[in-house]
Amino acid sequence: MHSVKRLEIIVSSRELQKVLERLDEGGAPGYSVIRDVVGKSNSGSVSDEFDFAATTLSNVYILSFCSEEQMTSVLERLRPLLNKFGGVCAVSDAEIA
Repeated sequence: MHSVKRLEIIVSSRELQKVLERLDEGGAPGYSVIRDVVGKSNSGSVSDEFDFAATTLSNVYILSFCSEEQMTSVLERLRPLLNKFGGVCAVSDAEIA
């Protein structure tokens, strides 16, 4: 087992490519993407009621595991994007076998 940082990012699907570019630029070794995420936040609810808008109005969940150095580099690149377009990034400690 070794310690890593777990990054969980939720953003509009419109910003997915920009976020993935920031992860790559920051040196994240990989990520997983879950599309069409629904839920509720401080800014309101995201629903899947409107099928026609599912690709443009939905959120995506991005999960990545990286070292602390990589996390710092990713966050430096990701913060301006989140500040401009919205979204959230949670960081926590994790152990990987």
